[in-house]
Amino acid sequence: MVKPKKHLGQHFLTDSSIAKKIAVLSKKSNTTTILEVGPGKGILTKQLLEIENKDVFAVEIDSESIDYLLSKNIISAKNLFKIDFLKFDFNTKDFNNIILIGNFPYNISSQIVFKMLEYRDKIDFMAGMFQKEVAQRIASNPNSKNYGILSVLVQAFYNVKIEFKIGPGAFFPPPKVDSAVISCSRKENFKLDCDEILFFDVVKTAFNQRRKIISNSLQKFNLINKSELNEFLYKRPENLSVENFVDITNSIKK
Repeated sequence: MVKPKKHLGQHFLTDSSIAKKIAVLSKKSNTTTILEVGPGKGILTKQLLEIENKDVFAVEIDSESIDYLLSKNIISAKNLFKIDFLKFDFNTKDFNNIILIGNFPYNISSQIVFKMLEYRDKIDFMAGMFQKEVAQRIASNPNSKNYGILSVLVQAFYNVKIEFKIGPGAFFPPPKVDSAVISCSRKENFKLDCDEILFFDVVKTAFNQRRKIISNSLQKFNLINKSELNEFLYKRPENLSVENFVDITNSIKK
């Protein structure tokens, strides 16, 4: 028996038809290695193992779930990493191009996305279950109240799509929110035409004061003397595209 643990943000998916829909999304990528985050009782894992020409690995921190997965022979011990995903080091594993997939714990879902961005050179595709509001933030376009740090940073490197939405009844225990599955396909030319470390700093600094205009929120970068940025100075960060942030970054770098 695996009991859902509140401190791990566990809401086990119970609808196998939804698990299958998520698993099928992995076919959008030609990459052959799948890494599932938080398999729990393995409802998604079983569907992933049905996908042809894919090798399935999983990362799980919950010892009860690990015992269950192994005792039911859902996944082999050599393909199951017993570690907190946020501490998982892709560089120590023989993973070069992978699909990241999972019914992500909602309490760390944003951190999972930042981890994906950290290892974007290794993660070709992602399909994940999120709280609906978080999914909307990741997929949101400029000039929207949902548009923010996650929107800009993810869309700088990935093409994002909300695949489908799910109600609370598909989980145990049912969450108090609706959920949505999104896919992120890495862009072919995913190196930005700017200093990427500075780009991250610019985006985060801007949205940390999202109600302020750019000339104020990015005051530490001294933009006021850069005439080429005049069109951006009096806009708020939510009004700027990824390309606009690249232009600002390049101007600061000069």
